[in-house]
Amino acid sequence: QVQLEESGGGLAQAGGSLRLSCAASGRNFRHYTTAWFRQAPGKEREFVAAINWLGSATYYRDSVKGRFTISRDNTENTLFLQMNNLKPEDTAVYYCAAADGASWYDRAATYEYWGQGTQVTVSS
Repeated sequence: QVQLEESGGGLAQAGGSLRLSCAASGRNFRHYTTAWFRQAPGKEREFVAAINWLGSATYYRDSVKGRFTISRDNTENTLFLQMNNLKPEDTAVYYCAAADGASWYDRAATYEYWGQGTQVTVSS
């Protein structure tokens, strides 16, 4: 069983940077596939990035490639999302998620465990 808690959200200017963290409880967190999703008001939750438990494979939605970097520290049970060159369209609540196996890494239904979310707001 895994519990997740996001932090690091806030207000940034366009072109600025934020670093999100997701602290996990659970001894087996390092064996889980983990991901970041986001949801803006009135929109469906959308995939942002994912990383497998070995850290050997990463995946990103097209609109964040080259700007966002997902990483994890298995020793500290922490997932990160480094967001650079932020744009107003990045504004959303960001959620971290984890699954014991993730055949469909970009689908919210794949993930069993979710954090409560952290707000990211980017002004123009």
